[in-house]
Amino acid sequence: MRKAFLAIALLAAGVANAKPLDVPVTYYRLQNGLKVVISEAHAAPAVTVAVYYGVGFRVEPKGRTGFAHLFEHMMFQGSANVKKEEHARVVETNGGNFNGSTNLDYTNYYETLPSDRVERALFLEADRMRSLDVSPENLKNQQNVVSEEVRNNVLNQPYALFEWLDLWQNANENWANAHNFYGDLSDLEAAKVDDVRDFFRTYYAPNNAVLAIVGDVDTASVRQLVDKYFADIPLQSVPDHADVSEPKQAKEKRVKQTDKLANLPALAIGYHVPAMDSNDYAPIALLSIILQGGDGSRLHERIVKEKALALDWSGGVNATLGNEFDYDGPMLMTMRTTYKPGHTGDEVVKEVDAVLADVIAHGVTKKELANAKTQLRSNLYDQLESSSGRAHILATLALFRDDPASVNKLLAPFETVTQEQVQEAAKRWMVPENRTVIDRVPATAEVTK
Repeated sequence: MRKAFLAIALLAAGVANAKPLDVPVTYYRLQNGLKVVISEAHAAPAVTVAVYYGVGFRVEPKGRTGFAHLFEHMMFQGSANVKKEEHARVVETNGGNFNGSTNLDYTNYYETLPSDRVERALFLEADRMRSLDVSPENLKNQQNVVSEEVRNNVLNQPYALFEWLDLWQNANENWANAHNFYGDLSDLEAAKVDDVRDFFRTYYAPNNAVLAIVGDVDTASVRQLVDKYFADIPLQSVPDHADVSEPKQAKEKRVKQTDKLANLPALAIGYHVPAMDSNDYAPIALLSIILQGGDGSRLHERIVKEKALALDWSGGVNATLGNEFDYDGPMLMTMRTTYKPGHTGDEVVKEVDAVLADVIAHGVTKKELANAKTQLRSNLYDQLESSSGRAHILATLALFRDDPASVNKLLAPFETVTQEQVQEAAKRWMVPENRTVIDRVPATAEVTK
């Protein structure tokens, strides 16, 4: 049963002045630098314990591509007091679930358990933060697992995630944003156990992490447990954050690719978006929803329905990787479509330009903007309803902004956006010289341009 942590009134579509968020947040830091966020929510007898480390795809250093993803697997290979595979067994036998993921700027791990098992979850996370078993055997095993995953899920799949991997590599200039995020297999396969141990010490330190505890708990009691399990983990020397800044793009980039596994042509487009602290960020994020936030969006209506050039349309700001709030660095608004044989990528781009030209010339409607605000608001509320979703938002806000309580103010910049602001932001950002286009066609098709 799905019990909302937030008032049902918050979820009502079309509400002009939604009730302000009031997520309870306790935030502090241990002596070893570990950031701790606790948010009580007693709607269900469950708790999520999550640990977010400040290392992701674009934070990993040169020569270590794929290490962030490798550690997503290594962290389940056992530690001083937890045998290999035992982490999963403990969580599941206690009625819980778990997962981990690697993203642009963080790698995260979490367990959701009945709330009276919160101490077990804290013990598990602390033990692997303190004493992960980085053995030659475990490394070799996981190198093979990750290499096979890359081959099966990327290299041997139609399109090979080109709307993410290839688009980022072509749209960006800074190596941090433009290397193969899944990792070059040569880097991964050449890794030695000392390299991996050094990576663990460097990036999986308490002073490079956030511990988030969300759900049916008592804050004072949980704080004692946090001290018990995490306070004595030694801090490490964490390098300064990598420079991930991106130079301004000066002209449009067009790339043609062939795909031996694809039967249909596809197109990916990426526009650089303004920084989160820019006045243009909220207008552009809302414009992305207006353009491609579902079957009724402008691009889907024109290109899929009206012109019948394409079979689908998807995209967004931080699409497939997260949401509008959970990253720390340059970002793309991506668009992705599978278009019909007999047509060209240039035809699709022409229609994109026509839609954008109309926005630039005439703006968006009052109803479109109101609906986009409602959709953004509802997406955030949906995430905050679950303990794992709330832990995610709070942990990333702590990791990147050192301010998880800002969750209650996240929507403010979006709620005040005007039609004129969207139009003006479109003029600055939704222009050809700010984008990269990849046209990926079946290898059997003739490449004409």
